[in-house]
Amino acid sequence: MNLTIRRYRWSDLDTILALHQISLAEVGLTPGDGVYYDDDFPRIQELYLACGGDFLVGEVGGRVMAMVGLRPIDSQTAELCRLRVHPEFQRRGFGTAMLVAMESRAVELGFHGMRGDTTVRQEAALALYERRGWCEISRCPVGDNVVVYLEKRLVPAAVDH
Repeated sequence: MNLTIRRYRWSDLDTILALHQISLAEVGLTPGDGVYYDDDFPRIQELYLACGGDFLVGEVGGRVMAMVGLRPIDSQTAELCRLRVHPEFQRRGFGTAMLVAMESRAVELGFHGMRGDTTVRQEAALALYERRGWCEISRCPVGDNVVVYLEKRLVPAAVDH
């Protein structure tokens, strides 16, 4: 099965919200736990796309099965958000593909670094970030969870002349 990565469209909203809910429920995160939030989804155009970031979705057979967002923190650094892969499609390299695509997109947009967070419950995400060269910068207890904050310095691709 091939993953096709494209930019978010408004018509994707219900699908990615459901993907978000399924993915977090899979690792025991629930609304009201202090970590789980979804108020940015109706505002993707404003919070990700219109301000110099991006939001990508990954499709398998025409169905959205993965997503990732990028929003600027400042002119040099962007926040990676909403990296999700549907549980039925995990362990196939789709998370890596989405992360690599967004890291490349961040470089294209002129960012020099990225930050992100996950929880200790999301072991696959932590392993993925480590494999991709992200460094843990801190941990913070939030309710019954521990949030792990990470960052990565981006290196622009070499330009052939």
